[in-house]
Amino acid sequence: MPDTAFPLTRVTTVASLQSAVAGFREDGARIAFVPTMGALHEGHLALVRHAKTRADKVVVSIFVNPLQFAPTEDLDRYPRNEAGDIALLQSVGCDLVYLPTVDVLYPQGFVSRIEMKGPALGLETDFRPQFFSGVATVVMKLFNQVRPDLAVFGEKDFQQLAVVRAMVRDFDLGIDIVGYPTMREADGLALSSRNAYLSPEQRAAAPKLHAALEAIRSVVLAGGDAEVAIATAKADLTAAGFGQIDYIALRDAETLGEVRAGKPRRLLAALWLGKTRLIDNIAV
Repeated sequence: MPDTAFPLTRVTTVASLQSAVAGFREDGARIAFVPTMGALHEGHLALVRHAKTRADKVVVSIFVNPLQFAPTEDLDRYPRNEAGDIALLQSVGCDLVYLPTVDVLYPQGFVSRIEMKGPALGLETDFRPQFFSGVATVVMKLFNQVRPDLAVFGEKDFQQLAVVRAMVRDFDLGIDIVGYPTMREADGLALSSRNAYLSPEQRAAAPKLHAALEAIRSVVLAGGDAEVAIATAKADLTAAGFGQIDYIALRDAETLGEVRAGKPRRLLAALWLGKTRLIDNIAV
């Protein structure tokens, strides 16, 4: 059972959120923000714990954002467990949880969208063209409502992290964006709320994605041909039971464009295992 000794304030409206945050500010607190879509797991809790080391107060939002789901995607069946999420947040000392409804984030008459280029182009948007517009729009809304000093995002969604950093830079938001390393199961599978969709057989096969990325990295670091290594990995993953491979790509770690000599690189992947879409990435 989680330790629920920590006080946790729950708010559902912009006015109540901003009143609570103003109280933190009056006390001179530095405020960290962790936006989530709920169905929390250890990866999310690690973000909250890290936020607590960087700030005096931590605000977490739980909102399943409809703008980033296409009509064919899993908005209606996306896992939700508000009571369990709140208990977990209490157990790690979150100070404030913001639980807005759709009409709070997107009230009647809401007509604006943020369109991102740069790191938002390619990879995810080749398959989910609406995704980063939805992400950027909701994150901008949340940033404007919370007004944090810093925000913590997991590196598992590495392209999303790059997009948020670009948006914060371009709009002079003055928020420190902190990336936190991907949390993994003991067998290497990246923690994700969608892992709950995997059957036992699929769950047993899923770690082969991370193993394949590690194998590609080894080849690249040894001076081998990245494209050949990627082709081999795709064949191995298909043989292991994976379905459609949306992408496995080696990119510049900052721009997510073509690799630049002497610059950090990132290996990113998205593919399907049954009806579940898995993503992962590692530094190279």
